[in-house]
Amino acid sequence: MDDSPAAQIHEASVALLEDPGVRIEHQAIYDLLVRRGARPGNDAFVVRLPRQMVAEHLALAPKRFTLTDRRGGRQTVLAARSEPIYWSCPGTGLWRNGMHRPFTSSDMAEVARLMERLDNVHAVFGMSMDDVPPPARDIVGLNIIAQNSSKHIRVLCFTPAGAKLLGEVKPVIGDHAWFSIGFTAHGPLRWTNLALEIFRATAGHGIPTSINGEPMAGVSGPVTLTGAGAVGNAEILAGIVVNQILDPGRPCLYNLGLAHVFDMRTAIAVTGGPENALFARMSGEMGRYYDLPSASWVSTESMCPDSQAALEKMVGFQTHAAAGVSCIWGVGQLESEMTISPAQAVIDNEMISFARRLRRGYAVTEASLAVDVTRQVGIAGSFLDHEHTLRHFSEEFFEPQVLLRRRRADWTARGSMRLDERAEQIATELMARPVDSGMTEQQASTLNAMTQEFVRKTAGL
Repeated sequence: MDDSPAAQIHEASVALLEDPGVRIEHQAIYDLLVRRGARPGNDAFVVRLPRQMVAEHLALAPKRFTLTDRRGGRQTVLAARSEPIYWSCPGTGLWRNGMHRPFTSSDMAEVARLMERLDNVHAVFGMSMDDVPPPARDIVGLNIIAQNSSKHIRVLCFTPAGAKLLGEVKPVIGDHAWFSIGFTAHGPLRWTNLALEIFRATAGHGIPTSINGEPMAGVSGPVTLTGAGAVGNAEILAGIVVNQILDPGRPCLYNLGLAHVFDMRTAIAVTGGPENALFARMSGEMGRYYDLPSASWVSTESMCPDSQAALEKMVGFQTHAAAGVSCIWGVGQLESEMTISPAQAVIDNEMISFARRLRRGYAVTEASLAVDVTRQVGIAGSFLDHEHTLRHFSEEFFEPQVLLRRRRADWTARGSMRLDERAEQIATELMARPVDSGMTEQQASTLNAMTQEFVRKTAGL
């Protein structure tokens, strides 16, 4: 008998799905679940999912899948035991040059160009743009990112109509997974009509989706981490069942790493605490238990790129990666996922490089032990000009791009800039550079035309 923590959380979750069940606030999908073996619950739209039904539909979800760029290249394979990949973040605000304001479509273009230049970022997340009508924000965000970056796009979905258009625009670029979507359960044990309709509108097009459980321990889940995890896991399992019924074989990213806790003193949803790292560990463990790729977010409650952001996010990137999470998002994130900062994105990219070097560890080989080299150099000699040093130093040593490694006189001569100031300067320079979107002129023109037509139609609603 498997008595591992993952197995026990799974058992608690399937018990919840059987009693009391989960609310599916979509009549057609509710009816479909009942026809496929679910049992009506005690309240409206509540269904009870038998454990065998859950197991059968879990088995349909691919164990690994690929995310691509606009060319269909730069393939990123996601699997339960793959090395982590990193995404930017969603949000509504921008922190730049010491000021906070609502995020706009021009900011989306600049952020996309920045993320294109950050070597540890694998995908660009959509944002809520203040100057774009909400019904068009998903498709407008997709278009702006596609025009200003070649990297994989994680669309931020807003409406079923926008989600439906995603299936129509996908063939403009190709039949590969050049963008993905996702949505979150609003629990406890509840999938909203909006979430379910977006899943349905995007089904059948080979569009990967992340299935997000986001329990808040002490509010929308039990105050204990495993209790909240069991609720979030039940929500994710129900979301996977729905997606596999709508679209058998649809790639699903298991995401319990959005879970957070409620600060009982300040009434704040905590996203950058040690508990969040533990939820990320839980997400990685459950993903491996189900043999599915997993996800988490690295966040901070800090309002600007400061010491708190550095503390919470550095611990986050290291612990989430060490937990074996497949996909970690949050590059540039501040204010509990409400705000993005270009300077913080540059710093986060450096943190990821730092954490990756730490995780790589050290090799113990004949070449690395270098006994013969030490004999050649001899007692009181220098290794600086030895060929062994030249051959190995670049792979052995972490080379920072932002962190300061200069003497005080050099630092003073360069303006005594703090880390966040240097990062702001670097971000501004990177955002100004043109990028190759990976699209042909025809593809770019067609995607733009379809977007503008949709915006025109939604403006008349």
